[in-house]
Amino acid sequence: MRTHARHGIAATLVALSTAALTLFGTTPAQAALPTPVSAATARSYLASLTVAAEHSRTGYSRDLFPHWITISGTCNTRETVLKRDGSNVVTDSSCAATSGSWYSPYDGATWFAASDVDIDHLIPLAEAWDSGADNWTTSKRQALANDLTRPQLLAVTDNVNQSKGDQDPATWWPSRTTYRCTYARAWVQVKYYYGLSVDSAEKSALSSVLNGC
Repeated sequence: MRTHARHGIAATLVALSTAALTLFGTTPAQAALPTPVSAATARSYLASLTVAAEHSRTGYSRDLFPHWITISGTCNTRETVLKRDGSNVVTDSSCAATSGSWYSPYDGATWFAASDVDIDHLIPLAEAWDSGADNWTTSKRQALANDLTRPQLLAVTDNVNQSKGDQDPATWWPSRTTYRCTYARAWVQVKYYYGLSVDSAEKSALSSVLNGC
């Protein structure tokens, strides 16, 4: 895990830049996560998910979930999400983002360098493994790890993503409480689509948030 001593200074710069954006009548770019199902649908999906203790982590490796794959031309999944979720993103001939801005809905920060942004697997790959993906084919694991159709991939502040790690909603939620309903709806939708289980603490935490959406 990288350390980010620069983020203290960067946070001040973010505040100043946000003020400037407000002054000039513009707002930070909003991440373009595919719209999750409604809260009512998510509650219905959650009720139908298998509740089970998490599987053993034995044998897990991120390499078993191939990413990032080529999406179009020279652009891989990470680069595609950076362009989707950013504002005024400029890329070079290899599709690497050279400029732009990215608003992280987890913590409300705006970043101006792609190196400050991670692409979060909303359902962490290790969490997927624990919830049933240990029995999947490699192609299905690759589909989850690169899914641009479901609300599974999102550009967020890098150290926030790293602090989330492989935690599920029993122990981790975005610090922006206004985003938690969206997060819960997305989490349940992806788990439902892929037939993944939930553990009891995870289900309870999701239910608590979805009941307030």
